[in-house]
Parts: sequence; structure tokens; C-alpha cells
Amino acid sequence: MPDYQQLSAADLAALEAICGPERVLTGPAINEDYHHDEMPEYGKFPPEVVVEAQSAAEIARIMRYASERRIPVTPRGSGTGLCGGAVPVRGGILLSTARMNRILEIDEENLTVTTEPGVLLMELAKAVLERDLLYPPDPGEKSATIGGNVMTNAGGMRAVKYGVTRDYVRGMEVVLPNGDLLELGGKIAKNSSGYSLKDLLIGSEGTLGIVTRLTLRLVPLPKKVISLLVPFPDLDGCIGTVPQIIKSKAVPTAIEFMEREVIVAAEEYLGKSFPDKSSDAYLLLTFDGNSAAEVERQAEQVAEICLAAGAVDVLISDTEERQEAIWSARGAFLEAIKSSTPEMDECDVVVPRNRIAVFVKFVKELERKHAIRIRSFGHAGDGNLHIYVCKDDLSEAAWREKLDRVMRELYDKAIELDGKVSGEHGIGHAKVPFLRQSEGETYFNLIQAVKQAFDPQGILNPGKVCGR
Repeated sequence: MPDYQQLSAADLAALEAICGPERVLTGPAINEDYHHDEMPEYGKFPPEVVVEAQSAAEIARIMRYASERRIPVTPRGSGTGLCGGAVPVRGGILLSTARMNRILEIDEENLTVTTEPGVLLMELAKAVLERDLLYPPDPGEKSATIGGNVMTNAGGMRAVKYGVTRDYVRGMEVVLPNGDLLELGGKIAKNSSGYSLKDLLIGSEGTLGIVTRLTLRLVPLPKKVISLLVPFPDLDGCIGTVPQIIKSKAVPTAIEFMEREVIVAAEEYLGKSFPDKSSDAYLLLTFDGNSAAEVERQAEQVAEICLAAGAVDVLISDTEERQEAIWSARGAFLEAIKSSTPEMDECDVVVPRNRIAVFVKFVKELERKHAIRIRSFGHAGDGNLHIYVCKDDLSEAAWREKLDRVMRELYDKAIELDGKVSGEHGIGHAKVPFLRQSEGETYFNLIQAVKQAFDPQGILNPGKVCGR
């Protein structure tokens, strides 16, 4: 571990000279929320100081100073991550980009939006929607910042058709650990000019650089959207239908799976009724496009596949009110599970789509084997599963013992099925051992070498992704 410097009174004075004293928080002024992200399990790391930056120039000066003094710096947006990526495990400076929240330009000729990193996903989506445009990535946490989405390569529910955040980043401005400013990409649609450092930065979780401006690709807003809620009598039939849908060449925007227990929890959490909760398992599918006839044809084709595979019914949602009723419940699944237990841990493995049923069955076996409550839902269309292990009334000792076994077995099974440790939430500090185990020493040595090249002093978001 590098020999970091603790902050002194002189360091605080230097930071105040850069940002002003009102944006340099210490002691009781640091809200406890800054100690952790949305998964407190991976938190409890208080920063020595929180600095609220407002410009790339300020961040460059802060990083230059931190580099000279060997002070660790942890970048943070909204803190909505789920694996401890934005918590200061080595202390030092917690650098918030939340104040950098301006949408700088919507370019309708090049179909791009240029934005600061602190803009919330929901604000970006609303701003481009007003121009009849769509920013396709659709992670579940709409209050996340766009900078955080890019740094974790967030996925979301539209990934089946549209891909993930990486597919929409055209350019970025980045401050490197030594304070240098780097421009990568731009509004260009193609680029074969050397190594793609832009793509290396995407998903790097703030360990290689701090993004200060983003240029993102947009698409025309689809004119027609239809959702299907499809109840199945059991989970096997539900998940087993997904490969048939994919094979049919229909192109849903989203294919989500859910179980009754999670739906009921979301109903209680939101105080709203779900359209149907009579079955054990459900698929939720969305189709979009510019031709109503084409969208309806694809929806009908998939409805027939589901009914032939044993679906109880197909409920069509083709109005804004019905769509909201279904998707608001889907968006509340995580918070509903969190509210039902004093503590939980999460894994978001991704497996090949034709292995989803095998993995989901394995999760059920683990629940019975270890006598611990496990809730799961996820993106059936791209193989990304969200699995939550709940403490409930277990003693601390029993919880730790069972949790360790369950998590190891989950990751081992994902590796066995040719999957990966994370589909969209990232590695943070919580999943470093699992990444190393799954990818092997050659891979791990390479990513540590990349970290060393960008950040030889190891001051930027230390302890994350590659452990340095």
C-alpha cells in the first residue's frame, strides 16, 4: 500500500484557496452519507475532507496538489453505487462532482448531448425527450449521475436492444491523477486513431481519471412503445422462454424477469397495486419503434411464443398510465428489498442468456441449502441477474458465516457457467477478490499495470477494481 499523507491544516487551507471554504467540508459538516454508498455493507469509511468541485479547472488544481502531497482522492457523484466504488477506503479527499450539473449542449444535427458529470440521469433523459430524442441507456437508479454511469459502464433495462453506456459515449474530458487535462474522442461517429483510451476510461470507476465533461450519442425518440406483462405458473417456464424469444429474431427493448415475492414487496413499499400478482413468475417485455404496425407485430409474435410455452396470460400495456404502473414497481424492487431487512449483500453476475435458467435454479437451491432468504430479479434478455442475500433476524455471527458461503458459491457458479463477476454495478472494493479469482493472474497483472501507468502514486480512488 502506498504511503499516503494525512491531511494537515495547511492542506485544508490549500483546498479552500482552490474552491472556497464553503465547499470544503470537514468534521461534523461531513454528512454520514459520504461514508458509504447505497450498500452500507461496503461503507463505514469516513473521508478526512469533502471537496465540492464546480469545474474541470478546480479538479485539475486539486489533483495537482494531491499528487504533490501524495493524498488519496476518491471521486463521487450521487453515491448510488452498490459495491463501495465511491467510498474513501484510504481516507483523504472525497471529491464530489455533484455541483457540476449543467447540460451544456444538445446538438440535433450530430445527435449528441454534451454534459457535465454531475447531471442526473433522469434530468438528462427529460431534457433530450423534450427534443423528441432518446438517451437509450436506462439504469434502474434514475438519480445516479451520468458521470457515475459512465465510470461504471451502467447497463439497465434497454440493453437488450440498445446496448450499454459504453455504446453511447462519443467523447470525454478527463483530469488525470497528476492534474493534466485530457480530451478523448468528440462528436465524431468513427475513430481508428490509436488506442481507444476513451473506452479504457469507461467502466474504470474513477481509478484512472476523473471525467469532467461528456459527449453522448442520442437516437430519435421511438414513436410507439408497448409493454407485455406475462405471468407464468413457475419460474422454470418463465426463464426457459427467454432463449425462444431471442431465437425468434424479435427485438424487444427489454426482457425482465421477476417473482411474486419481489412484486408484493414493491407494492408494500410504494403503496400501489401491481396489475397482476396471481402467478409465481413473470416476464416483463417492452417493444419500441417508429411504426405501430411493426411494434405490434413483434409484440404479438412474442406473446404467441409465451403462450405456447405455458404462460398463463399476456397483459398488454399500451398507455402511459399502464406503463407507469408496471415500470414504477420494477424500479422499486431494490429499495423494497432493502426496506424488508436490516442488512443485505448483493451480487450482479452476468451469464450467457441460455444459462439464466440454470443460474436462477441454483440461487433457489442455495436459499434452501443455507436457510437464508435470497431475492432475485434481473435483465433476462442480457443474462444480468441481481441477487440479494438478506440478513433478516440472523445473528451477526450466523449472518457472516452464511453470507460468505453464499457469495462464494454464487460467484463460483457464475464462473462455471462462463459468466462474469459484474454485469453493470462494477467492482468497487467489495468484489476485487472475486474479480481476481475469476479472471486469473495474467489479467489482474495487466489491469494493475494499466493503473500504474495512469496513476503511479496510486492516489486516485485507491483500493478499487484492481486493489491498488
